[in-house]
Amino acid sequence: MHNDDRPVERILSRRASLALLRAAGTALLVSCVPKPSGSTASISTTAATRALGCVVRPEMTEGPYFVDDRLMRSDIRSDPADGSVKDGVPLQLALRVSQVSDDRCIPLTNALVDIWHCDALGVYSDVADPNFSTVGQKFLRGSQMTDETGTVQFLTIYPGWYPGRTVHIHFKIRTDAASGRGYEFTSQLFFDDTITDRVYTQSPYSSRRQRTQRNDRDGIFQRDGNQLLLMLNQTSQGYAATFDIGMQIG
Repeated sequence: MHNDDRPVERILSRRASLALLRAAGTALLVSCVPKPSGSTASISTTAATRALGCVVRPEMTEGPYFVDDRLMRSDIRSDPADGSVKDGVPLQLALRVSQVSDDRCIPLTNALVDIWHCDALGVYSDVADPNFSTVGQKFLRGSQMTDETGTVQFLTIYPGWYPGRTVHIHFKIRTDAASGRGYEFTSQLFFDDTITDRVYTQSPYSSRRQRTQRNDRDGIFQRDGNQLLLMLNQTSQGYAATFDIGMQIG
């Protein structure tokens, strides 16, 4: 059975967040959301700076299966050892990372972003688990450096599930990763249960019994995981999502 570590979180009130942001050396993960302008709001993905209001988001457990392989690739569905590709509903995931300065989110360039998650049958790669061993395999793991817009893009599959957890993707952001002296933040992304139910009627997900854990019963999601829900758009082949993230780095 998988055993995610006890959650370590940074869930703060707005007042407490502002107090911390004023403290020297404080670094927080926030999600950038647009400020209303009249009755509409929009995000400019091409602007050098993003005039946004930023809301503190929770940091969550890394879990037991992070492997610092630094596989620099966008399409993470394959195992580099043999070229085999994991079956599942395609998911295009873009993360837009910003550094918060005053009332603006400035694209954070050259930050290392890692994502990793289980396959459609609930199995992680490159680990020795009591129920399986995938040591040496690298499927559904990958890293990217943020570009001039602070963006990384991954092509993966909709994750499966395993006992004790709702459906999720792990991610980690590191600044100045080469030196080991930068800032590190780790959290998880979640999925709407109604979409997951629909996806899981398809193969290979449907080959398993009904999943045992939904968002509202997941101990990690219950700690403000709704702030980390992906807003999915259906595509001709699967789903796509973009998630905006900002970091206040003192």
